[in-house]
Amino acid sequence: MRRGFELQFIRLMAILIAGFPVLAGAQDEGLRYENYVYQPNIRSVRFHAPELFLAQPIVELGRASQLVLSFDDLDADVKDYTYSLVHCDMNWRPSDLSDMEYLEGYSEDRINGYSFSFKTLQNFTHYKLFLPHENMSWTKSGNYLLKVYEDEDEKKLVITRRLMVVDPKVRMAAQVSRPAVVSKLETHQEIDFSADFERFPIKSPQQEIRAVVLQNGRWDNAVVGVPPLFVRGNTMMFDYQDKVVFPAGKEFRFFDLRSMRYRNEQIVAIDQFPDRFEVTLGKDLKLSGKVYLNSRDINGNYVIETLDQNNPSLASDYGQVLFSLYSPEPYYEDDVYLVGAFNDWQLMPEYKMVYNPAINGYVVRTPLKQGYYNYAYALAPRKLPTTPQPLNLSEIEGDWYEAENEYTILLYYRPFGGRYDELVGSLTFSSVR
Repeated sequence: MRRGFELQFIRLMAILIAGFPVLAGAQDEGLRYENYVYQPNIRSVRFHAPELFLAQPIVELGRASQLVLSFDDLDADVKDYTYSLVHCDMNWRPSDLSDMEYLEGYSEDRINGYSFSFKTLQNFTHYKLFLPHENMSWTKSGNYLLKVYEDEDEKKLVITRRLMVVDPKVRMAAQVSRPAVVSKLETHQEIDFSADFERFPIKSPQQEIRAVVLQNGRWDNAVVGVPPLFVRGNTMMFDYQDKVVFPAGKEFRFFDLRSMRYRNEQIVAIDQFPDRFEVTLGKDLKLSGKVYLNSRDINGNYVIETLDQNNPSLASDYGQVLFSLYSPEPYYEDDVYLVGAFNDWQLMPEYKMVYNPAINGYVVRTPLKQGYYNYAYALAPRKLPTTPQPLNLSEIEGDWYEAENEYTILLYYRPFGGRYDELVGSLTFSSVR
């Protein structure tokens, strides 16, 4: 009883303090309600279910399952990292709930799990956090934003990560079909799906239910806010034409950097210096317009792993990896970016490629931890739009209907008068069955 009273008192004081506009503004300065890394010393951010390294950060409400956040600090010291959770609506805006309504335990806590790298040229501190735990757990379904700060007092933003807590109340089924629009027949994939709500009475499905569909865990091209097209008995049907449609892409490019001792077919050279490794990949070609080749990939994701040591988290070293893309002429009105899950699919300055006429191609060098990586090249206007736009992978990578992609459907429910969006269903499936 005493511990419960102390937790409630601490949380109440935190809410009162957060009410002062000066402090609140300082705390959230530059906050983005998306997956983002704010500091250059932070690398290799991973957020998934334990041992399920390629899984989306989705967890069931009331189950013992957890999510694990891990990241490296290349400053290689010990910092005071704290974190908090914000409940969000379907569109990733803060919901109307106070943290006392969606959290049990503390509203803010420290990341106490850290270890130092060993036998690496690049020193780093590896941090790890499991959620939920005895000090903090969620009580409502829906979207959550995990915020990580450096320094409990100054609260300098370090990382934000999206996660979804689902309270499964409907049964879902889905399939991938060819689009109805002729121009997209060979290049796009259409998602048709249904949801059975026999055990979860919904008074007005077309007003109270909305769906979100993701391709390969990406949010930049997510289809958001899809209502049921019609209801048949206890089944909601989402069988639209040219609404839930995605460019199919092709299988992702990849390279295997699990060893710094041995080269493979994707790696031209590995050079070791006293303080670093430099890795040179083979020159890539544009795939748009090329014949589609079927190969297994991990849908743009990456896995940290090393074959040189026993502990992949602490003994995987970093390499300065050089990427190059063959292009006889530069793009005069567009820039080329390196993208993938390793940089949250963001068009970041450090991943913008530079045209080198000496090699007739674009190049960029970036530090990456040992592991297995998927990646792609995106084309973007020199002057980026002020509102977020889907990445243009089609121009360089091309599209083919038969490409394998992973899709995730999230089903949100807000009854009339409800104060937040409940996540009542989720389904992840492959386009190739």
